[in-house]
Formats: sequence, structure tokens, C-alpha cells
Amino acid sequence: MCHQILNGTTINVRYSLTLKAQYCNCYILKFMADIIHLLPDSVANQIAAGEVVQRPASVVKELVENAIDAGSTQVRVIVKDGGKTLIQVIDNGCGMSETDARMSFERHATSKIREANDLFAIRTLGFRGEALASVASVAQVVLRTRKPENELGTELVISGSVVESQEPVSCANGTSISVKNLFFNVPARRKFLKTNNAEFKHIIYEFQRVALANPDVEFVLENGEEEVYNLPRTNLKQRIVHLFGKTINQNLTNIDTDTSLVRISGFIGKPEHARRTPGEQFFFVNNRFMKHPYFHRAILTAYEKILPPETIPSYFIFLDADPDTIDINIHPTKTEIKFENEVAIFQILTAATREALGRFNLVPSIDFDTEGAIDFPVFRQGDPVSAPEIAVNRNYNPFDTEPGYRQPDERSADNLRNWEKLYGSDSASFTSPGEEAPSSSQQSLAMGGDKHTDAFVQLKNRFILTPVKSGIMLIDQRRAHERILFENYLRSFAMNYPVAQRTLFPETVELDPADYLMVKEILDDLHAVGFDIRDFGSNTVVIAGYPADSHFENPKELLEVFLDTYKQTNSDIKTSVRERIARSLAVAASVNYGSALARETMQELVDGLFACESPGYSPSGKPVVIIMGIEEIEKRFK
Repeated sequence: MCHQILNGTTINVRYSLTLKAQYCNCYILKFMADIIHLLPDSVANQIAAGEVVQRPASVVKELVENAIDAGSTQVRVIVKDGGKTLIQVIDNGCGMSETDARMSFERHATSKIREANDLFAIRTLGFRGEALASVASVAQVVLRTRKPENELGTELVISGSVVESQEPVSCANGTSISVKNLFFNVPARRKFLKTNNAEFKHIIYEFQRVALANPDVEFVLENGEEEVYNLPRTNLKQRIVHLFGKTINQNLTNIDTDTSLVRISGFIGKPEHARRTPGEQFFFVNNRFMKHPYFHRAILTAYEKILPPETIPSYFIFLDADPDTIDINIHPTKTEIKFENEVAIFQILTAATREALGRFNLVPSIDFDTEGAIDFPVFRQGDPVSAPEIAVNRNYNPFDTEPGYRQPDERSADNLRNWEKLYGSDSASFTSPGEEAPSSSQQSLAMGGDKHTDAFVQLKNRFILTPVKSGIMLIDQRRAHERILFENYLRSFAMNYPVAQRTLFPETVELDPADYLMVKEILDDLHAVGFDIRDFGSNTVVIAGYPADSHFENPKELLEVFLDTYKQTNSDIKTSVRERIARSLAVAASVNYGSALARETMQELVDGLFACESPGYSPSGKPVVIIMGIEEIEKRFK
């Protein structure tokens, strides 16, 4: 070790220059004054705000949760410019006194806990006492509050943790808190906020979580002058319908299980309505929203082998557990929660989900309206009972030749000719049942020639096989169609000449508010690729036309699949909006696996693929064409 430092030189040369400098600094600091000091409250609050207040949606979450904890039955949220300009939350809760109003903005000031043991018996949403102090440190806040028994309320104005005024005021019962110009004093944080629509989508997600957990509370959400949600007091199922649209009503299946560890209740979605993107997956414990990947895996385990590929089921699951068995104090935003018996709850959750699926979804029903009634035998008291009789032919000999039995060598002439066609020397190319034998030009290409062929075989309704000069070419039909559509849509953008198919009757589609905002944001670009969509207001659009080269006959279904796919590309910052639209729409409109294709369709697909600029890869970069050479085929037969 180094035992002494003289003039910045260590005695032991084994130590690096970095360590030498550290020891030098310590040596110099011995002769300086004390350097450790307490941070000013404003700075400490801004540091705490970095964890609690990540974006405008974080402010909405904290303020609405405070309103719920205050016993409110009516909560109104007003947002402007995605929450950057204004977030106002108005409730009819218990209100605060003049002293409590001032104390609520101090760090670690709370009415929820008084000692450490209270952390293990928490039933309220907020308890740390950091939210209002953190918000007030990075925004301009105006608080008005009054208790029902008081004649006057209190108005408190704070800007950047500095109290500017506090005075009596006439106001309604409850609390109204306005947060203006978020991050006005932290420009580095403000410039990283996204567009107004993007920030408002996050606000919608937080609003939905609180509204789902409290169906007995009236909620209103306003974005500027537009009312996005107006939710009356109701039960859980109706609250889900009001939040996510009427179409989800037929998708819900009840789940209800009570054990000594946890009570599970709520609703799960039917497998056939699962979506490609997450968005309708909600876990709550003791009416608090939580993110729990382990329990999410329990749900997916219950849905194994019954979900469409690459889809996620909807679920709205409420867990009621003893507060002593959970820890909600492991994350600043309190959305990650630790359970004492996670493995056991995993098994209970999986079993409860499977029971609900089996009881309501997967048991086939009996159709009593079919022709030919089902004869159910009915036994009446006094009816004679006889043993069942079985007819047995005691003279049957399995080695005897019976009339109609054909010996193995009695092949029909037609069957023999079919086998000769399959294994004959002149069948180097492929034919499908019922098709004519290949022409000489096709045989030439299959045997190594260079002439055109239209011989195609569809394998498992997924791949197209055709002979080529060097062997066999395999084409992924879905990826090939994606590439063709992708380049067609890009050309439509460049030429501004979309090919649209008009609907006979315009179709009205009710969307989730987040999806509705997304459609409004890219509406002009959707028009450029062939969609004729008009904004109808109230989260509703009208579809009067859609791209003509789509395999969908239902424009509503095409739009929903497109939005699911588009949201998956949302994190790809290197791709332009138009390219994302073209890629997402190509994926949504392309032919599905499992679709049987006629020879003419396969011919058009192959011709269109090789007319593309990049026929070898799909828009997502996956291979479209594979050629298996003659040499490789010959090796497999050795």
C-alpha cells in the first residue's frame, strides 16, 4: 500500500496516476474549510422532481391520486398543449385548512403515515409527501382549497418553490390546483418533451389507470376546448366500456377467485380479440395500478396455444392482498410493487385465468336450432331395463377375400398414370392437381434452361415454390406482398396519386382516444396512400374509402390492424413518418399466411415482387426469397 504522500508523489509506484491524484486531493482538502453542506430546498425539490415528475402525465397522476385520497366523488382534469401550458385538477373532496394548504408543499409533509410501521399498512395512493413539493419546484402553481365547514378558502401561489402569495379567497368546496408552464425554470428538461399529441397520449394512459380503479367516481377529461372523457359513476364493466368503446363489451369475460393469499377479480379478453400491441393490460393491487411483468407472464401462460400468433390478450385484473404482504415503496412512482408470495400468486392467477377461459370461451355450445333434433334418452321410473345388445358376425374371417375388396396389385389405370406422371422422367417441373402437364418451355427452365415458366406450387399456404435455372426458388408470400405494397405506397407519397377503393356505405368507427389522436396527427398522410377518412369528433372517424390493393374487405378492420402495426414502429426514430405509415400499412394490408392462392395470383405476386427495387427483403429487413441449389438438393439425397 501507499503509506505516505509527499509533494504529490507516492512512495509505492504500483498505484496509478489516477489514485495518486485522488490522494493529492484528499491531502489538499485537509487544509480547507468544511465542504459538506445541505442543499437549498429549491434544489432538493428539483432533484426529487427528476424522479417523480418525468413529464406532464406524471403531474396528472399525482394530482388525481391526491383528489381520490381526499374522498372526492367528482374529479375534473383540464389540459392545454399536452400539459405543457396548463394542467388543472378540480375535485369536491374534503379540502384543506390554511395551515394544511401551506404545509402540503413542504417536502415529506404527509397526512398518511406517522411511523415506519405505517408503510406496511398503506391503503391510500399517495403517502410520501414529495409530489406537490416536486411539482411546485419546476412549475408555477395556483392552489385554491376550502373545507366544507369554512366560509372562506385559501389561495396559494408558488413559482419555482418560492411562495409568492397566500390569502383568503371565496371558492367552492374541495380543491382546485393549476400547474402552469411545466419545467419553465428547467429548459433542458422542457426541450425534451415531445409533441402535444404525444404528451397528451401519456396523460390519457394515466387517466385511464386511475379511472379504472375508481368506477364509483365521476371523471371528466378535457383537452383544450374538447371533452375527451365524461365518465359517470358506474360499475367496473361499464367503466371499461366507457373508456375503451362499446366494441370491447363483447370481448370481456369475468374472472373471480378468492384464496387465503389474494382475491382476484376483474375481466379478461377473449383470445380471438387479442391485439398485436399492448394497451389494454391492467393490473391493480388494492386499487393501485401496478406494472408486474411476472404476473403478465402468468396471464400469457394461461392463454398458451389459444392466442393468434404475436398477439396480446386484454385484461383488467384487480388483486386484493393484505398490505403486510406487499411493498409499494420500492419505486418513486409507486408502479412497481413487490409481493411476499409471488410464485404462489403466479400459479393462482394462471389457474383462475384458465378457469375463466374454459368456463366462458372454450366450451362449445349446442345449437338447438339445427335441423334434426338431438334425441336425449330419458329414463322413467318403472320402465323395463335390458342389457345392451351387440350384433356380432361369428362367421367373419379377416383373411377371406370379400366382394369389393381390392388386392394391392389391382391398381386402377388412372391411378397408375398419376404415379407415372409424378415419377416420370418428363416431370421435372411442378404441377398442381387438375393442371396440365408442363410445357416444353417450363421443362427447359426446370432442367436448367433460361426460358420463362409459370409453374407454381403453394406450400402450406405460406410459401410459393417455382423451378429456376439453378434449382428451386422459395418465396414467402406475405413478405413478398409487403414489399410490393410498401414500394407502391412510397410511390403514392412521391406522386401524390393514391389508388383508393370507395365504400358503398361510409363506415363510422369509434376509436380509443389515444388512437384517435394518432389518426388526426397523420390524417393527411393517410389520405395520400388511399384512405378517405374524415374526423367526426368524439373519438370517432368515418371511413369512405381505403387503399385498393388491400386484401381486407372491411375498412374498419384494416384501420385497426394498421394502427396496431403503426404503434409498434413508434420507437423507430430513424424512420420518417411517411415511411412508417407505408411499412405499417403494407404489413396490415398484405395477404395473410394460410390464404390459398390461385395460379394467376401467384404469377402476379412473383412478377410484382421482381419489379420492385429491393425484391430480396421485406420492409422490415427479413428475407423474401430463398433459392435452394441443385447441388444442395443432391446432397440431401446422398
